Amino acid sequence: MREVPPAPPLLSDQEIIERILHGENELYSVIVKRYNRRLYRVGMSIINDDVEIEDAMQVAYMNAYFSLSKFSFKSGFATWLTRIMINECLLRLRLRGRTIILDDSAMEQELQERLPGLIRTPLNNLDNTELKALLERSIRQLPEIYRTVFIMREIEDMHIAEIQDCLDISEVNVKVRLNRAKNMLKELLSAVYDKEELLQFHLDRCNRITGLVSSQVAADRKVS
Repeated sequence: MREVPPAPPLLSDQEIIERILHGENELYSVIVKRYNRRLYRVGMSIINDDVEIEDAMQVAYMNAYFSLSKFSFKSGFATWLTRIMINECLLRLRLRGRTIILDDSAMEQELQERLPGLIRTPLNNLDNTELKALLERSIRQLPEIYRTVFIMREIEDMHIAEIQDCLDISEVNVKVRLNRAKNMLKELLSAVYDKEELLQFHLDRCNRITGLVSSQVAADRKVS
């Protein structure tokens, strides 16, 4: 069995990808572990189904793997990989006969319809576990286009410019959607919460996805 070359945590995406393209395919697992949480959270913002998201993540990782030689680093690798995940999720919605309405004005009616459905339990009476569950449920209730921007910006700490690039919308639209999402959640977001704990991609799940993708990469290496 071939020994996996050392890959220090501080190794950049570009260095890892260059080594993969020179035959060190095993290093792709470093990429997978590095971006598992981001892809999971972005996927949840669109599909909102744990099982299907894991499947979409595997497909997105393999699509990225087979296209690594075409990636020119003109944009950030994280942004490029995130766009692949978003496209895979949107494709799945289309195959289900569903679409995300991208026109902000067309979302106003849905926004008004969903607002009364948000949970308004008094926060003083909640412990951390209950608050976390309450926040997650409320985030999942947001209309997709608002939920996606909120998770990317407020939970994943992605820059406005990167969100623009990933979703192919204007800076103004990013800010408008973010503000609308915050308005819907303002009663919950007034409390202190640990964003690291929200929509968490736990270690066992991370290892499972990494193992599955690594197996597919290894299988491709044997075929080629």
